[in-house]
Amino acid sequence: MVNTLEPAPVPAEIAAKLTLKEKVSYGMGDFGNGFMFDLGQAYLLKFYTDVAGIPAHVAGEVFILTKIFDAFMDPIAGSFIDGRTNISKRGRFKPVMMYSSIILAVLTVFIFTTPHASEHVNLLYAYGTYMAWGLLYSFTNVPYGSLSSVMTQDSVQRSQLASFRQAGSVLALLITGVAFMPIVLAFHTKRIGFPAAAAMMAVVGILAFVGTFRGTHETVPVVRREKLTLRGFGTTIKTNRPLQILILMTLFSISAYNIKTMMIAYYTQYVLGNITLLPYVNFISIGSSAVGILSIPFLCKRFGKKNTAIMGFVLAAGADGVNFLTHTNIVTFTILLSVSFIGVAIPNGVVWAMVADAIDFGHWRTGVRREGIVYSMFNFSRKLAQSIAGGVAGFGLSAVGYVANHDQTAATQTGMKELQMLFPCLAFAVAAAVLFFLYPLTDSRVTEMVTETRQRDAEAGPAVTGTLA
Repeated sequence: MVNTLEPAPVPAEIAAKLTLKEKVSYGMGDFGNGFMFDLGQAYLLKFYTDVAGIPAHVAGEVFILTKIFDAFMDPIAGSFIDGRTNISKRGRFKPVMMYSSIILAVLTVFIFTTPHASEHVNLLYAYGTYMAWGLLYSFTNVPYGSLSSVMTQDSVQRSQLASFRQAGSVLALLITGVAFMPIVLAFHTKRIGFPAAAAMMAVVGILAFVGTFRGTHETVPVVRREKLTLRGFGTTIKTNRPLQILILMTLFSISAYNIKTMMIAYYTQYVLGNITLLPYVNFISIGSSAVGILSIPFLCKRFGKKNTAIMGFVLAAGADGVNFLTHTNIVTFTILLSVSFIGVAIPNGVVWAMVADAIDFGHWRTGVRREGIVYSMFNFSRKLAQSIAGGVAGFGLSAVGYVANHDQTAATQTGMKELQMLFPCLAFAVAAAVLFFLYPLTDSRVTEMVTETRQRDAEAGPAVTGTLA
């Protein structure tokens, strides 16, 4: 479906263009996130099973329980941010993001260490460190994600910010995917290699967040006409249908994406038969995501954000389905994996602009602007999806008979293929259907809402504001 509606006029202050520096600086935030977050999603399960000696199904439980804990930390972080009244000259979101990212970097190293004691002690340590890591990730990522909503309200500009954000995320995933395991293997023992590699990546992550902190500006006036209450929190969620649909979609899309990245290390080692292939497979497949990322502004302008996201999901689902039905081969596997990454990079980027639209919808619908709550609830769904991915991967590996550091049976290899390709194929297809049938917003409608909201707020007179410069 092509969005043929003409957008309503946009006030000049809303349509002000962001500079290239601001867009790049914003994208650096997800680059920094990736150097700490991607490690946990891609390699922590393998660290737990192969180094910490935690059985696969128990490691799956760690992911499930800690991610559920993390998910509940996001609304707390969002409530804290939206409830702040002492806004510094640096803004509402940036200071919280910067300070939290430094502590997050330290904890990134800790999650890749183990007491090397009994299985019970190692497990308790894994729970404690990963929960602490998740708490700080919430206080880093919620303000970062909310930042785009106060940088601009222009639909085109938001699509561009989403593209730069996804570019930062994929670039981080590419670099960590290529460099992390070779660094680990360069040390005489993985017990030292994993935390050493994590420390190197975490330093890069902090530097990236410094770039975001220094290079972005919060310019959209933040109107506060009521104090934050538990009832207001519930109203924000209950009355925001676009947010509800994005949450539902995310449960399928992010669980699929994360199980793909979790399983690649296992798949290359035990099905393709050579773990040293991992950097090359990651370089080609993840690097191909650039095609999807670069196409986001053009596709969004031509088809609108909703239809662009749907097309990306369909492409990813199709590639994974064909890959599952194709005989295992390093060449065809890498090519089809690359096509899948191109497809999923598109909705993974566009969705951040859609979340910003959901924030504007909530403001239009209720008269109250709650960036932190909306973004934190969306991130809540991402954490639940990540717990699903960790659980499916851990329990799935156990169910198919995985034995760490040993050759796997033919049945186990088939099970790994199902986890790597079939689950993502089905989940991406459902995500596309959810958007197609249920998501209500078009780009032109968002522009109309923003204009109506500004006119209404202007007529309402002075309010409790946090105008940021």
